[in-house]
Amino acid sequence: MSAPTLTSSARNRLLDVGARATPAREHVLEILLAATRALSHQEIEAAARKQGFNFDRVTLYRVLDWLVTQQLAHKIEGQDRVWRFNAITVTSTEHGHAHFHCTRCGQVFCLEQLEPSFAVTLPAGFRFEKAELTIQGICPSCATD
Repeated sequence: MSAPTLTSSARNRLLDVGARATPAREHVLEILLAATRALSHQEIEAAARKQGFNFDRVTLYRVLDWLVTQQLAHKIEGQDRVWRFNAITVTSTEHGHAHFHCTRCGQVFCLEQLEPSFAVTLPAGFRFEKAELTIQGICPSCATD
């Protein structure tokens, strides 16, 4: 089985950060860019296999960590303590959006249009850097079941 042709978006994003566009990086980033929700390591591995791409788990872990370090993806820890990954689609260097965790199916969705907005008053000497907001409820797919 021959590998499908990738769109240029993953390759371009890799080249934009001055990185080598290795096949593993391209394929994993392409999977994340095409996803409508954050994916676990196992889901990414299954998607890659379904597309005819096989790489070992260590390579996949390294690629995911590298994509996070390069700010091309971010990782979210679910209530089930499973890390899920999603491509960063905005040009911002910060990961500053809320997440939605479906309590029925366990999927995690990025809510990029819903920016957490709250006033933070910290004691003297403390400096705010980041806050994480996860909303829990039922996703549209589960709501129709």
